[in-house]
Amino acid sequence: MKKNLLFVMILCLAMLAACAPGGAALAGTSWKLVSYGPVSGQKPAVAGVETSLAFGTDGKVSGKLGCNSMGGDYSARDAQVTFGAIASTMMACPDPQMEQEGAAFGVLQNTADFKVDGGKLTITSADGKNALVFAAVK
Repeated sequence: MKKNLLFVMILCLAMLAACAPGGAALAGTSWKLVSYGPVSGQKPAVAGVETSLAFGTDGKVSGKLGCNSMGGDYSARDAQVTFGAIASTMMACPDPQMEQEGAAFGVLQNTADFKVDGGKLTITSADGKNALVFAAVK
């Protein structure tokens, strides 16, 4: 009986950890944008522009994806990440940066699919049409 109770407790803890904000695959990771846009026709990230996306272990996401700094809440479970409202600064920048940032914010809404494969993170919009591809920051 004690062994069964211990097994159930360990199983419950494992399930809670998997559902925790951020999930194990994203929590505590940082990324640099490599490409963005339609899944079938990705554009390379704008050269010479600092980009970053960091997923905290506290359920917070932050970064800079073209021009403005941004941040908000996220939670991840299985292969889906759900974003809360994302706040950003409101600076204007040259068109290529603003286009890239607009495309990124379009994907980082509501619930999106994600896949971590080695040093690569792909986040695909809920409708499956657009994606962001990132490289791990070490």
